[in-house]
Amino acid sequence: MQVIADYQFGSGAGTGLFPEGCEFLLSTTGRIRQIFYQGMRLATVIASDGRLTLGIEGARRLLAVLSAPAYRVEICDDVAEFVAQGKNTFAKHVVSADPNIRAGDDVFVVASGDRLVACGVALLSGTEMLAFNYGAAVRVRQGSEKNATKRQPTPDEGDDEETRHAGRAD
Repeated sequence: MQVIADYQFGSGAGTGLFPEGCEFLLSTTGRIRQIFYQGMRLATVIASDGRLTLGIEGARRLLAVLSAPAYRVEICDDVAEFVAQGKNTFAKHVVSADPNIRAGDDVFVVASGDRLVACGVALLSGTEMLAFNYGAAVRVRQGSEKNATKRQPTPDEGDDEETRHAGRAD
């Protein structure tokens, strides 16, 4: 997982994000789905491409390791409270953004002073976030006011293999 984090976020991100002693939640096929540290979800592995989606605690850890402006989208302080509750970030509220952000990247939404407000997926590039005056810029996955320890279910959790394949014609 550290190597995947280094590839996705840059050198040194893996050890900062995933310390020794992480726990893994596996899917029924034995693949890693979620990574926890001391009961808090750090990241989830996307099954289709193997990339990581950050939980708020993972974003906190990664934010401390990556120097500004890496993967940061800074917003106005007056909307920070709403975004912290899990609301999406709109382009008109973006003050600055890392110009290297591409649509689809996992990003940190921060307020002034590099205070983490939320984490989510960029819907626009960093340059587009600053150029546009309307529309969503970041689809927030988890705000800082949300429960960081919440365990997210995996797509195939809660059912058995027979149930999943019952409707399949062989």
